Amino acid sequence: MTIILRLDRMMADRKISLNEQADEVGIANVNLSNIKTGKVSAIRLSTLDAICDVLDCQAEIFSNFIKKGVKGL
Repeated sequence: MTIILRLDRMMADRKISLNEQADEVGIANVNLSNIKTGKVSAIRLSTLDAICDVLDCQAEIFSNFIKKGVKGL
């Protein structure tokens, strides 16, 4: 199963910059950028929880779950 995060959409909706989000989450902005652009293969639950706290949302609101074998990823 692949999880696709729509972090860019959530950040735009809340008008929060990458640097501001990274500072509030407590991670390097390059790491948040990699999460935002889908360049990571894993994310710690504590990081996901911190992102959700800053964005005031739950993970399922900005993520899509794709079954393996689905074309078009």
